[in-house]
Parts: sequence; C-alpha cells; structure tokens
Amino acid sequence: MPLEHVFIVYLVSLLLVLLPSYGIAKMFQKAGVESWKAYVPFYNTWVMQELAKRPKHWVFWQFIPVVGWFITPGIFIEFVKLFGRFSFGEHTLAALAAPFYFPYVGTTPKIHYIGPEGAKRYHKPSWREWVDAAIFAVVAATLIRTFVFEAYTIPSGSMEKTLLINDFLFVSKFSYGPRIPNTPLSIPFVHNYIPGSKRTSYIRGVQLPYIRWFASPVKRGDVVVFNFPAGDTVINHPNYQSLRPYYDVKRAAKAGDMESNYVLSNPEEYPIVVHPVDKSDNYIKRCVGVAGDMLEVKGGQVYIGGKLSDIPPYSQIPYLVETKSQLLDEEVMRDQYNVNVNDPNQIEPQGKNVYRIMLTHEGLQKMIKDGLIINHRALLEDPNNTDPRFWGQVLFPYDTLHKWTVDQFGPIWIPAKGGTLQLTPENYSIYERAIRTYEGNNFYMQNGKFYLNGKETTSYTFKMDYYWMMGDNRHESQDSRFWGFVPEDRVVGKAWMIWFSWDGGPRWNRLFKIVK
Repeated sequence: MPLEHVFIVYLVSLLLVLLPSYGIAKMFQKAGVESWKAYVPFYNTWVMQELAKRPKHWVFWQFIPVVGWFITPGIFIEFVKLFGRFSFGEHTLAALAAPFYFPYVGTTPKIHYIGPEGAKRYHKPSWREWVDAAIFAVVAATLIRTFVFEAYTIPSGSMEKTLLINDFLFVSKFSYGPRIPNTPLSIPFVHNYIPGSKRTSYIRGVQLPYIRWFASPVKRGDVVVFNFPAGDTVINHPNYQSLRPYYDVKRAAKAGDMESNYVLSNPEEYPIVVHPVDKSDNYIKRCVGVAGDMLEVKGGQVYIGGKLSDIPPYSQIPYLVETKSQLLDEEVMRDQYNVNVNDPNQIEPQGKNVYRIMLTHEGLQKMIKDGLIINHRALLEDPNNTDPRFWGQVLFPYDTLHKWTVDQFGPIWIPAKGGTLQLTPENYSIYERAIRTYEGNNFYMQNGKFYLNGKETTSYTFKMDYYWMMGDNRHESQDSRFWGFVPEDRVVGKAWMIWFSWDGGPRWNRLFKIVK
C-alpha cells in the first residue's frame, strides 16, 4: 500500500476522534474528568471506554484500516448513554454528527451525567434490538462486500459459454487488492440508482481519491469485473444507460442521426447523468491484454507481441459447417459439443447438411476429431469492410485513420504505469481519452502540436496501468474494441466462483463451479 494511501486512511481515523473534541471536553467536565483529555486523539476514546466500563480493546480496533471508522461511532454511542441519551435518533446523531451533537450534550444544563450504573438501568425495547442487529448486519456486510467478495449476476451473453445469463458469481476483491469506495456516502447494497426511480443512490459530498490496498495487477486470461469506462456519462433512460452509451449517441448525432440529435436536444426526457468512477455500471469480460502489451486481433484471434495468445476454452465464434448427416442428435450436440440445437442463435440451417454454428474452439476440434464435419470455415468480418459502423463512429478509436474491424483490429499498445508514449497525430485519437479523462489532464492537439496542462509537449508518461478486455463470445460482445482501455482504477475484482445458476430452474451442473 503506498504511503500516501496509509496517510489518508489514518487521517480519516484521526479526524473522526478529533473533530468532536470540543463537545467531548464539555461532556468530560460533566463527568468529572479533566477536559484536556478530550483533545488527545484516541486517548479520549480510551477515557470514554473507562467511564462507560466498556472493553478498552475497542480503542485498538480503531487502528484497523477502515474497520476502525465503524468502531469509533460505536464508542460514541456507548458514551452518550452515560448522559441518559438512549433514543435511536440520539444514537444516530452520536454516530454520524458527533462534532455538532456532542457540544449540545455537553453544554445543555438539563442533560446530566448518570454514569454506567444509570445507563445499565435502561432496557431497550424489542424493536431496538432488531434495529441494532440490522445495523450491525449492514455494517458487517458492507465491509465484506468492500474488502472480501461481492455477489454479481451475469446479465448478458457476451461471455458465453464461459459464463451464462443468470449465473450468480462471487467476485474476489482480494485478487487485485480491495479498492476503497470513491463515493462513500451511498445507500448500502445499491449501485448507482435507487430501485424504482431515476435518482442516484449516492451523494457526491465526499469524494475519495483512487486507493487500492495491497494492489496486485490483473493477469492475462483473468475474468474480471470492472466499472464500464464509457459509462461515466450516461443518458438516464431505460433504452440507453450503458446499453447505448452517451458517447455513442453523441458521435451518432454528429454523423447526422436524427434520433440521436432528438435525444441530446431533450434533456428533460433524456437526462444526462455523470457517475463517479465506482458508480458506473459493472461489466464482466476476460482480460486479453495487460499493461505494456502490443495487442492485435487477426482473424478473430488475439495476438500479443505477434504471438497467438491462449484461446479461452469456451470462447466461441460462428462457423459455417458442412456435416456428414442432416440429422443432428440433440442430446449429442448438447453434451458432446456444447450446442443447443433448439437455439437459433447457436445453430441455424443454411442448406442441405450446412449449418451456421456458434462453436467453442474445444467443440470445433472435437467435431473434427469425431468425423462429424466435412468442411468448415470461420464467419469473420471482411477486413476490407467499408461499413460506416466501423469507420469513425462505433469502433474504437472512432477515427478514419484506423480502419479496423472486430476481427481485424490493431496493432495497439496498452499503456503501462511509467510507460512513455511519443505523441503523434496518428495515435492521438487512441490515447487522448486516457490522458485527459482517466488521468485528469487538460490535453488537446492543435495544428499538429500537443498541449498538456497548458504546456506544449511531445510525449506523455502514464500514471496508471491499463487493460484490454474482450468477451469470450467475441461476436456478441461490447468490449474494448468498442470503447478502448480499462484503467486500473475501474477494476472491481476477479470472477471466482458460480454459486448458483438459473434457467427456468437451477442449472445444477454449474453450482460451485470455479470460473476459468
């Protein structure tokens, strides 16, 4: 953990016990304790525990990163009980607004110190027991969700056959190091919108910088959950959001699309929302390129440094297949080759004994080995395709210089922390968003020259590592080919295990399956 991150964590811990010092001093006076003790951080909470006759080891728990932030309010709640403050509202004020509430308790004449014996005479109503237990559960679950693992559901088929729609996953936060929430003031267990409304579930009043403890880089081949980079700005409408990102709509409007122009011209009907880094939608893809790699997609396959990268075992692409028999056994196709003959997206007749089949590399090789296939060819994009979908509108980097397709893409260098890029008009469109938006610079090109934070420059040194993410179902995947690099600060965690799966009923064979 970098030293500045340690400093920030403990600065928050220090402020939690120091900001209420004036009020604590007044309360100490009522309890017969010297007021100066209130101004000594953590010694003041030691004295509170002494007065309340509560375990003093709680004070040491305050030094556990982040966990201590939740211990301190607990100590405050036990302390105000010594002054006859027992209501739920008063305990909420002690926990969340101690710098303002404690001076009131300490200076109000009608509030007296009753001591630990007086506090013991109070008995909570049964509903308070339930509320307190619920609050404890929420705090514990929040800590687990932030630092250990988080549950995630697969919403789309972009990772088939590796992951299926309605697979329920555990995502490990330890794999790359837990990331401290950038937006801590938010509703627990709710991502970016309050369910059933268009209102955001968070408040921007407190924004923390990117902090990741015990950071470990993403490895090539990992299945990763991350915050959608192009989802930082979205159109808050069911038909848009990350399904059709704001930047795509903006480019389409510039190209003359009437519907897109209408959407951007009617912000009341199609409001624009800018999400913090940790509140953009979660995506899941496989990392096929890591920081520093030179990546290229040729014939639908990924090459790193000119060498063919490992093919994910369940990655699938469409093939035109001629079989020996027109009748394909449903059970054999499902069990042996992982193909559902009743799903037109997986298999579609094209003529006598000819089919368009979505096959994994493993499934294709097995069909060939079993002698079921006479001929086959991959159905890939024509590298000479002139469809405007690819030239400057939808495919990254949205210019007319890089005439790439989903199957013929690159070569492209993936930025690495500390890596220096020589800027050229040809690579400006590839890296300008990373330099300007992800790394927070004022960066632009004018008359063939580059300006960084007001100064002319010819190069740029990156502050973060970046990754290239692609779906295993590469022809049905919105991935880095469409929106570019994933910065390290967007990485949430590594997909670890499928704990449940549903498709009209439980998929028993997928339960507790480790994601590979």
